[in-house]
Amino acid sequence: MIDKDEFGEIVQMATDTIRGNKLRSSLTVLGIVIGVAMVIGVSAIGRGLDDNVRDVVASIGSNVIFAYHIEPFTFGRPTEEMRTRKKLTFEDAEAVMQLPHVKAACAGIRFFRPELGVGTFAVKYEDRKVKNTILEGDTASVKDVVDLQMSSGRWFTEGDDERHATVIVLGHDTAEELFPIESPLGKEINIEGRLFEVIGVLAKLKSVFGGGKDPNDNRIFFPLTTFKTLHPELKDHWISAKATSHDDMPKAIDEIRELLRRRRKVPPDKPDNFAVFTSDSISDVWNQLTGMLFVGVFAVSSVGLIVGGVGVMNIMLVSVTERTREIGVRKAIGARKRDILLQFTLEAIILTAVGGVIGVILGAAIVWVIPALWPALPAHMSTFWVVFGFTSAAGVGLIFGIYPAWKAANLDPIEALRYE
Repeated sequence: MIDKDEFGEIVQMATDTIRGNKLRSSLTVLGIVIGVAMVIGVSAIGRGLDDNVRDVVASIGSNVIFAYHIEPFTFGRPTEEMRTRKKLTFEDAEAVMQLPHVKAACAGIRFFRPELGVGTFAVKYEDRKVKNTILEGDTASVKDVVDLQMSSGRWFTEGDDERHATVIVLGHDTAEELFPIESPLGKEINIEGRLFEVIGVLAKLKSVFGGGKDPNDNRIFFPLTTFKTLHPELKDHWISAKATSHDDMPKAIDEIRELLRRRRKVPPDKPDNFAVFTSDSISDVWNQLTGMLFVGVFAVSSVGLIVGGVGVMNIMLVSVTERTREIGVRKAIGARKRDILLQFTLEAIILTAVGGVIGVILGAAIVWVIPALWPALPAHMSTFWVVFGFTSAAGVGLIFGIYPAWKAANLDPIEALRYE
């Protein structure tokens, strides 16, 4: 066994060797530094985005179920069968409202570019204009289904919907750009050549990208019947329903599926020709996307760590060759194989551990700088990934340093002393 004093002496020798070759040591661990910093930086950004996604899902409201004629979270182009499906109707929404485990339901139509998630229209007030505004028609009951927070004014009523009232509710960003210093309530906005009175303004929505602009904040809400007078060609209704309780959600989902299959005359042996999903589906899709992203990023960072490890092995082999006579002298005065093995292994571990510390510091700097430069990109540093990055770096030193250390420990002392 190696006693405490011997171990301390070996650690001191390993540290002195690294200090004596500062430039070479720095270049050796560069790959380690980059790999650890990338792991910490990406994991911090991913954690920040995950937290924001959970906040966004929570802001939609609890116990909310959605139905649409196609699956909204599919990757790639929809199939021909999906493109030719019959749209959901307002009558479908009315039927959903009557289900026993549905507390409230609403129907809505959106006019926007789904591939970009933004609107297509410019709306005006006097000499001010807002572009890429999403136009949306909803029944008055949407406020009972989705948690929409008003910053001022009111939501439209069933009476507004019945009489096709020319009233609208503005999204936060739309109101801010059209009315930077005055209240929009009671003002009339020009939309597609018609004037609509502003009766309410929504509070800013929670966004996945934190303080960034969310296209859904640049939105105008109409009573559904009023919106249909603007765009009678649009037939693709969204149906949103609120279950009577969280425990009743599976029952409400089954009831909605059964109802829509019956109304759409889907044979028992055929799959649904519509989609029913919850806000949890957003989290599931997000987890799929981030899962693929993290696999790619960790593959890249792993390459950095492996390259750094190869560099450590290479430089340690060079060091063994350069210090062959030193090894011979140490063995001649009584150093054992395990002393030499421990010394060179510790040199590799200390070298990569220092690289890990520098990588952690660089990763922390990245976590601090990115939100400062891009407020829309959140980053929350995690203790787990800091520890993971540091231990990975030290582990690389152990794995890639063991062979040079073994080679040094097995040198013949006589041959080592004669080495020129």
